[in-house]
Amino acid sequence: MSGDPPEPKRRWRSREVVGPGGERELVKRVKNKRAKESSKKWLERQINDPYVARAAAEGWRARSAFKLIELDEQFGLIKRGADVVDLGAAPGSWAQVAVKRGAGKVVGIDLLPIDPLPGATFLEMDFLAAEAPDALLRIIGGPPDLVLSDMAANTTGHARTDQIRTGALAEAAAEFALEHLAPGGAFVTKAFQGGLDASLLARLKQNFATVKHAKPKASRAESSEVYLVAMGRKG
Repeated sequence: MSGDPPEPKRRWRSREVVGPGGERELVKRVKNKRAKESSKKWLERQINDPYVARAAAEGWRARSAFKLIELDEQFGLIKRGADVVDLGAAPGSWAQVAVKRGAGKVVGIDLLPIDPLPGATFLEMDFLAAEAPDALLRIIGGPPDLVLSDMAANTTGHARTDQIRTGALAEAAAEFALEHLAPGGAFVTKAFQGGLDASLLARLKQNFATVKHAKPKASRAESSEVYLVAMGRKG
């Protein structure tokens, strides 16, 4: 048989990765005649994205690192010595930011393997699996101070469907935060506009001192993604 091998089935995807060759690697891949047109467009967008080049130059694992950096600078999320859980962590850029900004224990979980990162522990496991929460909490050793989620569902090409599916992941992350966060803790999740259940949003407002939406500059303008930031978990 000819053609590209089928992609493994996954219920959610992780963050975009900056290749070790930086922009030159991307240019080479765009010229590959076998690449699908959608892949070519994605790669061309990557080439023209200043955050991709900046991430490669500064040693971040993905451009998404700048989203968390901006959110942290706006809201003061990462406290020195804080215990952090990173849901959908691959390739490890948000964990990388947390470590560099002084977090204590950092544990991430993803369906994909993640290259080791000093100061962080990664689990290759489905966050939606029943045993995942206990596995995360065992490593942290108690309630986390900060729960992060940049998970997004695999895209279908239908915008509303993609929003709903990613909203379901955000809701699963929120349930984990509501159940396990330490008092005073914070929760951040990707939540496409119109994709988060209204009743869950109301619960978050009841259980956190502050709940806000933010769109970092590093989030592409054409994307409908926003980030929900909940701070001050009530005891």
